[in-house]
Amino acid sequence: MSTLFQGYEICGMRIRSPIIAGSGLVTDSARNIRHYLAHGAGAVITKTIHPAPPVGNSEKVTAISTGWLNSTTYSKKTVEHWLGLLKIFASEDAPVIASIHARTPSELGHLAREVEGTGCKSLELGISCLNEFEGLFDTPERVANYTREVKNAVSIPFSVKLSLGDFLMERIEAAVSEGASCITLSDTIPGARIDIATARPLLGGPFGYSGPGIMPLVIAAIYELRAGGGTVPVMASGGVSEASDALEYLYAGANAVQVYSALHTSRDAIAPIVDDLFHMVGSEHSRKVIGKSILTREISL
Repeated sequence: MSTLFQGYEICGMRIRSPIIAGSGLVTDSARNIRHYLAHGAGAVITKTIHPAPPVGNSEKVTAISTGWLNSTTYSKKTVEHWLGLLKIFASEDAPVIASIHARTPSELGHLAREVEGTGCKSLELGISCLNEFEGLFDTPERVANYTREVKNAVSIPFSVKLSLGDFLMERIEAAVSEGASCITLSDTIPGARIDIATARPLLGGPFGYSGPGIMPLVIAAIYELRAGGGTVPVMASGGVSEASDALEYLYAGANAVQVYSALHTSRDAIAPIVDDLFHMVGSEHSRKVIGKSILTREISL
């Protein structure tokens, strides 16, 4: 596997496979991060580090027929805790990407600078969590403001994680024009189900929806981006449970693929995805197709 993906790079970080453990509850501990890296993940993205995470939210995850609903937001562990942990990972040259957010662009710039000081080589800006009110109404101006502050604060590359929805292409352009090295598509999207026993919404209202149900929407967004000539590297995220899902994203024009929801079902979900992807990419069919999007645009693999 190391030979096949030798030299693979995303967001300025060399990784041994294009499968990345995405940010969330399951990446909120050093133990899990090390587990995913030991079982084939090319990189792991921490749960989002925030200097003042909201209090009182339920932090629940519930399975539905087409994926997951969750009311989670940011890590409750302190910035100081994460800075110490990131220093250790950096000293080990572990491919760990720090997910970060803050209440204001200037606060995010300050946090990004602190994280860079640990030796961490890459960031993901988790600015589009819709489980906070502002995330339901993201705008290109807001994306530009957060991206600009981080670009002015650090020299390391970073991805901006965005949700599908209104003005997506304009939000992508805002992030890229202000210095983003990469885009992550997609954060969770608004979703809700009704508990017919109580006639009330599960989790109490609309919250983040992820899983297989959003995968066709994410593929369509990547396709639209590439059709419009967009060349920014993309980390696809949404609904990957097996290697064929990851391969669809790579064929569509993604440069790497995040796995997250599947990790709630199995802590060991990444290893078979990476192993099976290795065999698929090594097949005659994949050698003819991999490396190009559906639109025959060259992508880095």
